[in-house]
Amino acid sequence: MWDTFLMAIALMLVLEGILPFTFPNAWRDTFRKLVELDDGQIRFIGLTSMVIGLIVLYFVN
Repeated sequence: MWDTFLMAIALMLVLEGILPFTFPNAWRDTFRKLVELDDGQIRFIGLTSMVIGLIVLYFVN
């Protein structure tokens, strides 16, 4: 169980590191725009991301 969880965290870190590594200027501009969003908009993005992740997990399993 823990090994699967740690592998998922490691994969998340690898995937999240691809954009700043390959396109640092685009990542910086995107992050700057994200900081300017309201709390509700950021929460909606987080909720949408979690729902998409759950849907992908459902279809993979």
